[in-house]
Amino acid sequence: MLTGKKIVIGITGSIAACKIPLLTRLLVKEGADVRIIMTPAASEFITPLTLSTLSQHPVIIDPFDKRTGEWNSHVELGQWADVMILAPVTANTLGKMAHGIADNFLVTAYLSAKCPVFIAPAMDLDMYAHPTTRHNISILAGFGNTIIEPRTGELASGLSGPGRLEEPEEILQIIRNHFTAQKTLDKKKVLVTAGPTHERLDPVRFLGNYSTGTMGFAIAREAAARGAMVTLVTGPVNMETNDPAIRRIDVVCAADMHAACMKEAPKADIIVMAAAVADYTVSRVSPEKIKKTAAPLKVELTPTTDILKEIGLGIKPGQVLVGFALETTNGLENARKKLKAKNLDFIVLNSLKERGAGFGPGTNKISIISKNGEVHQGKLKSKSLVAGEILDFIQKNITV
Repeated sequence: MLTGKKIVIGITGSIAACKIPLLTRLLVKEGADVRIIMTPAASEFITPLTLSTLSQHPVIIDPFDKRTGEWNSHVELGQWADVMILAPVTANTLGKMAHGIADNFLVTAYLSAKCPVFIAPAMDLDMYAHPTTRHNISILAGFGNTIIEPRTGELASGLSGPGRLEEPEEILQIIRNHFTAQKTLDKKKVLVTAGPTHERLDPVRFLGNYSTGTMGFAIAREAAARGAMVTLVTGPVNMETNDPAIRRIDVVCAADMHAACMKEAPKADIIVMAAAVADYTVSRVSPEKIKKTAAPLKVELTPTTDILKEIGLGIKPGQVLVGFALETTNGLENARKKLKAKNLDFIVLNSLKERGAGFGPGTNKISIISKNGEVHQGKLKSKSLVAGEILDFIQKNITV
């Protein structure tokens, strides 16, 4: 299934490196051409000889190979690969990758990579849960990398919790899915909305929400990877799009997003409304900065146009409309009401009460409800993988 695929595996200094010989063997058995990079610390846990024997290629640790006198080019290797798998990745290397600290061959190769990158962290549960680690994972997910979230289980420290490297067989399946899922949306037009809206209060202030756009951007990238022609309408976010198959339209406020969506929606085959659009906007925007006084400040708000409902009212036969619901109470009940009221085909539900879900984190845990009543319950995973989960469910339930 992976015959001829060029795969780079990057290994960092974790006890979980002991799982990589099996992953290497599985990939080679599938016909992949596997090259391995190790950090110096990784070689303390697993020998390069073992991995070079299994991969049938020399393992690279440093740019200069003292044994052969050859220079290893991180640029060539980073651009050679069809896929790069970094596993296991320590908290230390996550930080380096997120902030461009290229002090070893592995990070320089990662920074040169033009291919999809899959990152599988592994560490003790407290390190994994630390805000710094979670922030770095979010940054890397925002760059378009796929995060393979670790399992919950017994760790090397003797503690039990999240931080255990995903099993090699599961990583193999993720890589298989990456290649087999492509082009299933060939030539389909997909409209995706992402991010927050900023409702202007005065020249320096706005009303907004915590949406980062990570989920919507992940859906846009996944749809493009499957062959779709994607239009991404995004509110103000700190994220980039580099895929030529994604046409990006930047907006600021709910009125801007409404105008863009009304123009683009009639042309789309699939519409995925993942943006967190403000429900209210400021009635009167101050032309000057509002000065602080001792008196309470009263701001009058008026409802914004319900973009999702308006699109639902005008949906044409053959079009597919997907909405999102972020709830804090009575999630399924409220999502079902929204599904019906706005004439949706599917609604994606996530709850702020689920740890690791909602705004901010690079992970999400969703439920998908179809208009025929089917409910799909997902597990906590990276938003890149959740994007695939959403599109898989849509494609399974419609004819595309």
